[in-house]
Amino acid sequence: MDQADIIFALVMYACLLFSLSVHEAAHAWTAERCGDPTGRYLGRVTLNPLVHMDFVGTLVLPILMLVSGSGFLFGWAKPVPFNPINLNNMRTDPVKIAVAGPASNLLIAVVALAVTKAVIMFAPPETAQMIWPLMLPLIFINIILMLFNMIPVPPLDGHYILRMFLGEKGNQMLDSIGVFGILIAILVANFVLFDYIDALFGVILNFLGLVSA
Repeated sequence: MDQADIIFALVMYACLLFSLSVHEAAHAWTAERCGDPTGRYLGRVTLNPLVHMDFVGTLVLPILMLVSGSGFLFGWAKPVPFNPINLNNMRTDPVKIAVAGPASNLLIAVVALAVTKAVIMFAPPETAQMIWPLMLPLIFINIILMLFNMIPVPPLDGHYILRMFLGEKGNQMLDSIGVFGILIAILVANFVLFDYIDALFGVILNFLGLVSA
């Protein structure tokens, strides 16, 4: 890796840390709004990435992806726990808490996309040339995090939505996935999700005017 590659890798990793921190802080903040202060008591309503780091999901996997030259970068942080007993509505509040994380990533992606488009349209070309390469990783990483976390297997956020539509036996089967959930999600992302993400990235680049239709 030359100096430019190292700088770009550091930018991507910084974007990932920021995005994961916002994601987990959104879970903790929403849980408190729903009646459970567990996340705040654990210090998780913060953008400090050190509080949210997971050894494998925040360090090992992302760094391996960067070193290998992978075209994608994603990861995960420590889940924010919540106590269902404290919630105002034990059926719907877990879904609100779960959706808050991917929703925060979607918000970051949309805002970053709007800022990037405005910079390309209105900023001097030299300024735009400096800014948009830094903004693209923030857009793409948050889209990946949003879609990855909506895969409906535990412990990812999407499984809380699926639970609402399953009966007791269905939820027991979902719980039985256990530690294999992340492995299943990675396989789904690798063989299914990333193909659609790649196409979506092409649409975004075309919208920004960085590639021709």
